[in-house]
Amino acid sequence: MAKKKGDARPASGSDKALNLELLRSMLLQRRFEERCAEAYALGKIGGFCHLYIGQEAVSTGSLSLLRPDDYVITTYRDHGQALARGMTPRSVMAELFGRVDGCARGKGGSMHMFDKELNFLGGHGIVGGHVPLAAGVGFAIKYRSGDQVIICFMGESVVNTGAFHEALNMAGLWKLPCVFLIENNRYGMGTALERASAIHDIHERGAAYNMARDFVDGQDVFAVRKTVGEAIERARKEQLPTLIDVRTYRFMGHSMSDAVSGTYRSKDELDEYMKRDPIALLRVQMEENGEISQDELHALDEEIKGIVQDAWDFADQSPEPPLEALYEDVLVDTTS
Repeated sequence: MAKKKGDARPASGSDKALNLELLRSMLLQRRFEERCAEAYALGKIGGFCHLYIGQEAVSTGSLSLLRPDDYVITTYRDHGQALARGMTPRSVMAELFGRVDGCARGKGGSMHMFDKELNFLGGHGIVGGHVPLAAGVGFAIKYRSGDQVIICFMGESVVNTGAFHEALNMAGLWKLPCVFLIENNRYGMGTALERASAIHDIHERGAAYNMARDFVDGQDVFAVRKTVGEAIERARKEQLPTLIDVRTYRFMGHSMSDAVSGTYRSKDELDEYMKRDPIALLRVQMEENGEISQDELHALDEEIKGIVQDAWDFADQSPEPPLEALYEDVLVDTTS
């Protein structure tokens, strides 16, 4: 989904080829995550596993606007973003299975997707710990007189951490080309935003750092593209940061160990939000515009299911890391 220099495709839904590309990306993420849930239940994926189902318009809409030389950094809910950035389903699934053909050779797992060639800088497990790293990347871009940008994804609970405020202060002070994108799915684990933040319109926190700020409907892929596109343009042309509150919703629990509903959110609330499934919204629009038929949609879905099955089979056949791999990559020789 990463774009080349000079690519300025429209943010609206007027481009059939673009719409199909966006639909394909979101559908791949959805089908991939559904199989991840199955693999986790079967014990093929261990440790923590945070699924992206319901939030696909955020990753797809924002990352579809980046150039290959731009940067992405994110939190532990990173499978969908990795796929949207262009990582192969094989490398992502193999990493989830803990196999040597994974993007981090099986050592990172669900929370630590990484691809140097795609400038995808992780998957970070510490809440808010990656936000200063994003500011650091922004500083490096500016120091080298580049025109790249970095998109930093985070959950809404990050805005109550010290690292968030320190990083945004530096980004605002030094005018860094960073797009800080809050994937506001309303619940930091099991705590509702309203119970944890004195400010409910959390993009307004950017005002403290003299930073451009906005909010957007995270279930509408075109709205995401428009708002994030403006922020990318600001970062690229003016080297100014932006804080965006992308209001989305996860259809799964916080992680695979968390109940989907019935504890901190009701089934009725979940059902209401699922009426605005981002994939369904795009599909309906494309059908109404005559851009895709039911047969074409079915064929696309079957093709993507085949891609995900191939990723599963590939991961299953990939060997586990040898025992001696425990001692690899622990230290780096910086003298040569």
